[in-house]
Order: sequence, then structure tokens, then C-alpha cells
Amino acid sequence: MNVHANLTSGALLVLNSGSSSVKFTVFRVEPEGREITPLFAGQLTGIGTDARLSAKTAAREPIADESWADRDTGSVPVLLPHLISWIERHLPADLPLMAAGHRVVHGGANLHHPERITDDVLAELETLIPLAPLHQPQNVAAIKVLAESRSDLPQVACFDTAFHHAQPAHATTYAIPRHLTEAGIRRYGFHGLSYEYIARQLLATHPDLATGRVVVAHLGNGSSLCAIKDGTSIDTTMGFSVLEGVPMGTRSGGLDPGILIYLMRKFDMDVNDLERLLYHQSGLLGVSGVSNDMRVLLGSSDPHCAEAVDLFCLRVAKEVSALACSMGGIDALVFTAGIGEHSAAVRAGVCAHLEWLGIELDRARNAGDEALISTDASLPVHVMATDEEFMIARHTVDVLTNRGDARHGPAAQIEGASGSGEGCCTAPAQAQET
Repeated sequence: MNVHANLTSGALLVLNSGSSSVKFTVFRVEPEGREITPLFAGQLTGIGTDARLSAKTAAREPIADESWADRDTGSVPVLLPHLISWIERHLPADLPLMAAGHRVVHGGANLHHPERITDDVLAELETLIPLAPLHQPQNVAAIKVLAESRSDLPQVACFDTAFHHAQPAHATTYAIPRHLTEAGIRRYGFHGLSYEYIARQLLATHPDLATGRVVVAHLGNGSSLCAIKDGTSIDTTMGFSVLEGVPMGTRSGGLDPGILIYLMRKFDMDVNDLERLLYHQSGLLGVSGVSNDMRVLLGSSDPHCAEAVDLFCLRVAKEVSALACSMGGIDALVFTAGIGEHSAAVRAGVCAHLEWLGIELDRARNAGDEALISTDASLPVHVMATDEEFMIARHTVDVLTNRGDARHGPAAQIEGASGSGEGCCTAPAQAQET
């Protein structure tokens, strides 16, 4: 695989590839990576059924909303070269595409810093496919397609597990025979790029909290929470897979493992049945029987929808409490991602269970999605926009300008950011699927 010279300036592509969608953001990078600003972002959705491209500028002005059904063969790798061509046609004439950064869900035990992609790194990523079978194959496929179609383009992989790598052993170990732990069955944690962004933003805006004990709740279609102490991940709710922790849009969250044994014996379920149940039919969708979208549930009069919301809020609050225990206390709570940033009702529901911790919401502040939504006498509760795409862009530039090693610390302040911190095309109430 080609290893390109260091990035100087140009356009940087950030890709987040799924099984039926590709999300992308394009950034302008000033010389030597001194400043990174978003140009446009979008997504290719419905791949395999009715592919459609939508995109907006950084100012949220539409630049594309078109069917790609005529090019849709049901394969992300087939459509990706078409997407790269479309992106390059929409770049300013003086801004060539210089590099690509990828969100890669799993870095395993060995890949815990952003890495320039080489043949060896790619081979390592392929060995991790069994650990994240629904996400890793798509991430690897996108890397391969770019390597084949644009061998001149340097690529960097940024791992959702990396931020959690330094957690203590008692936070990553399951109570199973040691030889299984040594075989890689351990708690890895996910949403690390989001948590790293929040940790760095806290350092810039609330340095007193950045060195304290903060629980961050990344709540969206995929949800997790993280205990961050002095800018470092101490514990998190997702573990070996993205199923553990709180209920999510279509995922169960934590279950008694005895349930799986029972389902296999009583209902003759096999591994494919269980995978479909736990990843696609459970969570908010399973409990409500109506939708995985929190906005739909909150707007419904169906009592099952209310039950799903109440369950979600209670489980999130219980995890806040548990993570505070992991740190020996809590100095602040931060809500982020689609639901966390935009659903006042969910934030109120979660915090109603945490009054014993000294949390008291200010109703007006919460309703207005303000940065501080607690009363002045309360333990601080903040709402912060996350920006995983910018985090990937920052890491990619740092790796390609040989500044990566100095910047991987989770509490390093973000430099070169421009804009609000929200992605150009972020949906208001449902976070990205992870």
C-alpha cells in the first residue's frame, strides 16, 4: 500500500462506512495543518434498496439530494469510487483531495493510536473483524477501495476503542477463565472519538472540570456513557461489543446472559437469530413496538412508547451512578450526541433519578438546550456538541504531519477548529450508528 509524503494543505476526506450507508465530511486544511475547517458533508444512504445522496455545505445549504438507484448494486465498495468522484467534482479548483481519514470501530488490543494505513495495519484490522462483525468489514472495505482506486491518497485509521485503551484492568476484565481473557475477550469500549472530543473541549472551556471527574453520556441511536477522570477514560458502559450497556435504538443493551441460553433451548434460536434479535429488533424499538427514533416515542400517546423512554432514562441514570463509583465521585455530568444534545425530555428524565447526587435541572435552561442546564446550586450538568468527524480530521492531519505522537493524549486541547463543533449534516435527535 502506498505511503504518501506528509500532508501540507488541501482537502481532507473523513469517511464513516456502514453496511448500507456512507457518511462523509470534507475539510479544508491550511498549510501544515494549522487550521481545519469544514467545507461540506453528507451521506449516501439506502444502499442495496434505493441509494440516495444528500449533502450540505458547512452553512447547512443543500448541495445534493439525488437518487443513485441507477448505480446501486447493493455494494458500498462499488458505489464508493462514484462518491469520491462526486466529492472531487465539488471541491474548489485550488483544493485537491490530499488524504482520507477513516472511523474504524475496532482497534483491538494493539492499535490504540491513530495509524497511517499500511499493508500491515490493514492486515491487523482484518483480524479484528470477528470482534465487530457488523462494523469492521465495512470500515476495512472502504479502506481497500480507496487504496485500489486512489493509490496516491494517504489514509489514516482512527479507532473508536483507542480512547479507552488505558483503562485499568479491573475495568476491562470479565469474570471468565483467564485463557479466554488472554484470547481477547475483554471490555474494549466504543464511542472513543466522541469522548476524546468532549475531553478536549472541556480542557478548552472548563479546565477545572477537565482535571476532575466527569461522566459523559453519549446518547443517540447507539448510546454509551464514559467516566473521564483528569481527561482519561476510567470506565465505560460498552464492553466487548456495541451491545453492552444501556438500551439503544434497536440494540438490547446489557442482558442476563442466561436469557441467550434460554432462547437457544426454548425457541431453537441459532447465532444468526440471536444476532438479529439483539442488534436489530431490541432496544427502544423492541420495547415500544413502534420505533427506534426517540422523537417518535416522545410524540406518541402509546403507553409502550412511554415505557421505552422511561426504561432508557432509568438505565442511563443507573450507569451514571455506577461510573461515579468507578471514579470515587462525580464533579459534572455532560450530555452529548443526537439525543443528549437535543432532547430536553430525556435529559430531564435521566436527571430526575439523580437528584440524590445533588443534580437539579433548571427547566428553562434545559428547555433551551443551553450549555449549562442545571441550577447554580446543582452539581453542574452540561450539554456539549460532539464532533467525531473533526476529531478524525485532526488526528489524520497530525499523523500525516508527523505530529501524531505528541497529540494523542486525551486531554490535549483542540487546535485549528473552526465552526460550532457540530457536523455539517448532523441529524438533530439521532446520533450516528455505532
